[in-house]
Amino acid sequence: MATHVIKMPDIGEGIAEVELVAWRVQPGDAVAEDQILADVMTDKATVEIPSPVAGTVLALGGAEGEVLAAGAAAPATALAPEPAPAAPVRTPAPRAAASTPSPAPAASDRPIASPALRRRAWELGIDLHAVAGSGPGGRIMQADLEAHAARAAPAVAATAAAAVPAPSPVRTDQQLRITGLRRKIAQKMQESKRRIPHFTYVEEIDVTELEALRARLNEKHGAERGRLTLLPLLVRAIVLALREFPQLNARFDDEAGVVTRVAAVHLGIATQTDAGLMVPVLRDADTRDLWANAAEITRLAEAARAGKALRDELTGSSITLTSLGALGGIVSTPVINHPEVAIVGVNRIVARPVIRDGAIVARQMMNLSSSFDHRVIDGLHAAQFVQALRGVLECPALLFVD
Repeated sequence: MATHVIKMPDIGEGIAEVELVAWRVQPGDAVAEDQILADVMTDKATVEIPSPVAGTVLALGGAEGEVLAAGAAAPATALAPEPAPAAPVRTPAPRAAASTPSPAPAASDRPIASPALRRRAWELGIDLHAVAGSGPGGRIMQADLEAHAARAAPAVAATAAAAVPAPSPVRTDQQLRITGLRRKIAQKMQESKRRIPHFTYVEEIDVTELEALRARLNEKHGAERGRLTLLPLLVRAIVLALREFPQLNARFDDEAGVVTRVAAVHLGIATQTDAGLMVPVLRDADTRDLWANAAEITRLAEAARAGKALRDELTGSSITLTSLGALGGIVSTPVINHPEVAIVGVNRIVARPVIRDGAIVARQMMNLSSSFDHRVIDGLHAAQFVQALRGVLECPALLFVD
């Protein structure tokens, strides 16, 4: 028998440190070769760390939420049998969570689940030991958790109804450590607000004709091409407006004092997931038609929400579009996705009375709340860009004019 110290492998791509998001094993657990030991996070991508040997876990080399240096810190120590002379120990490369590997079944009874799913189970008060996993190796999937929660709800409600409330309930404050994606989001937002002097401009858009066009396109082409939401139409309008204002499709390296105007439109699409806000990138949005962009937006959003988005799909945007859909409110002040210089925010569509040709009529109205980096974008140009968007959206035939 020999003691094998498993160090944090070099993730590559110039990454010097990672955050330890979750342990999959505990001291005393028996592990198989290639079994996943821990989940770590680099930027916004989660990576699974496998064991290069079989053995028993003696100790853990870090706490969840701790930042570890690649190649230096020891994430776990395992007691493994001495390898046979003809079978040298191999050290497999770390596997990204997006690759959906099929690890060997865990010898311990610790449920196999992603950090985001563990957090959701904790919020629901569900013990993952009681949830049957349908994924590879018994991994608990989001659908498994939701089905268990739905089955448990009536029993919980009945118990709560029958229980006699305590006369003086004891309530304890809760302290939650900010880790993983939530910490990355906090750091990103803090960096953006600290570095960038934001200038927000709000404009009201009449989208009555745009919504009518969308309904007609879905009626005629929805069955064979897929149904269009508002997003691909907005993407097309942004692409056209950026032709007049290319300085908004840019990244600003404020340390070097260099603005890079990006030739292609790589549009970040802010997407809410169970783990937090992610921004998958709709690459080359200017080269696709409405339906191709719609399909790619759907694919990227599904990958992000399932935790399967690749690192390349979460980096490299040149301008961002953000929308809260029906919850979009009247006005918002979106935070620029550093190092970009502009973000377009979409508020909800509401029917409002509008005076047209001297008469009061009901129209579908929507506000655009957009923010700009005032160091490199003048207020005049920001307003002109939004007015260009308004011109296209209020006359949607222009969407099809190059």
